[in-house]
Amino acid sequence: MSENNNKITLTALVMMIFTTVFGFANSTVAFYLMGYASILFYLLAAVLFFIPFALMMAEYGAAIKSDSSGMYKWLEVSVNARFAFIGTFMWFASYIIWMVSTSAKVWIPFTTTFFGSDQTQKFAFLGLNATQTIGLLSCVWMIIVTWVSIKGVKGIVRITSLGGIAVTSLNAILLVISGVILALKHGHLAQPVQHIMSSPNPSYQHPIGLMSFAVFAIFAYGGLEVLGGMVDKTKNPEKTFPRAIIISAVIITLGYAVGIFCWGISTNWQAVLSNPTTNMGNISYVMMRNLGYVLGQALGQTAATSNVIGLWFARYTGLGMFLAYAGAFFTLTYSPLKTLILGTPKELWPAKFTKLNKNKMPSYAMMVQCAIVIVIILIASFATTDPSAFYNILTLMSNVSMTLPYLFLLYAFPKFKQNKAVLKPFEVYKSQKWTTWISWGVFVVVLGANVFTLIQPILVDGDIKNTIWMLAGPIIFGAAGAWWYQVREHRVAK
Repeated sequence: MSENNNKITLTALVMMIFTTVFGFANSTVAFYLMGYASILFYLLAAVLFFIPFALMMAEYGAAIKSDSSGMYKWLEVSVNARFAFIGTFMWFASYIIWMVSTSAKVWIPFTTTFFGSDQTQKFAFLGLNATQTIGLLSCVWMIIVTWVSIKGVKGIVRITSLGGIAVTSLNAILLVISGVILALKHGHLAQPVQHIMSSPNPSYQHPIGLMSFAVFAIFAYGGLEVLGGMVDKTKNPEKTFPRAIIISAVIITLGYAVGIFCWGISTNWQAVLSNPTTNMGNISYVMMRNLGYVLGQALGQTAATSNVIGLWFARYTGLGMFLAYAGAFFTLTYSPLKTLILGTPKELWPAKFTKLNKNKMPSYAMMVQCAIVIVIILIASFATTDPSAFYNILTLMSNVSMTLPYLFLLYAFPKFKQNKAVLKPFEVYKSQKWTTWISWGVFVVVLGANVFTLIQPILVDGDIKNTIWMLAGPIIFGAAGAWWYQVREHRVAK
């Protein structure tokens, strides 16, 4: 009885899913790219991706319980070891791209905390332009984080928890302040709703642009793969887990919808977001600063006082986001790498890679990872001179690379269901025919979203460079994973 009482309840599971998946910045990026029309995309993503995919992860996790293997073991028992290694390697590679992207973006909240606005586009040092300077600073950040993580410093957890609280409070600030502004302005919206199905952003008014936004909607529900391990810890999982997934999907979708609508109360797209210095890296701070300014104006304050209010809104946002980025960085610098080298067969790695230091960290592998990230940062930052284009490319690279590993899990799921040797204590998909249809349906949704994201720069903007950047990571890392497995397998066979 006491063991059952320690199981995760429906309410607790819903809260865990919400805090894992829901992201404050997702609503700002959505409004920036698609305006009110993004609400429909987020709703469709919940129905066509979030709910069916989360239930698949729950089945994987219930059937194959492993503290270290995770995704590798899921794919190995479903398909084969080679497929599992390449899929897991690409999953790990998505975090390499995330580190490249975030190491540059982390300087935006850092400067916003002190100055109240993004100052990174004004950086210049010893003849280097802003993008190149940010690239060098990103390398310094990566070295510091890796060094601290190798030492196993535990105090950073307290800082990250503060960041989590600050970012969570931003959602409350948005809701409350937007409600006050709406009341003071007698229901007037800064962004009209008559064009609710079209985007105010010129790059997303083309049909290809509209479809490419789907990858952002899917990315907004990311983090689902970590939920699989919660099934056996849940009270009455057969009923509780599906209910928790559906309730979470409703709450998260409503949260995004309300958040996007709230931004329209204070933000007029043409007046606030059409500035060329606004990009997907600094959009949250621009909109939060504007929220504070509009509040001051609604309260009858002078322009100077309203600017000060906006300045402090932006600074608070910058501090919270910086702490959140820092916390995520310290975790993701070692966690995916540790899962890759300890969760796959030890024979696939040189002895140095699998050796842990006194702090239980794969220090040598972490230094190699740091070097790889630095090389990619330098290539990316010295390849473009436009800071806004640089941040937009990094965001797109991150979105594509983070969603592609889902294709491996979706492809493997029908095969996993066919494997009768694996005991499946928790099943939602009982019909093999429906399992196949749903798996391939979600597969097409994720693949289609990525394809449209890749071709959008070529067909809409006539710029092939962005497409090459987005393709480079998955292709290079996918090929590297296949090559590494072949080489190590041959060495082991010898």
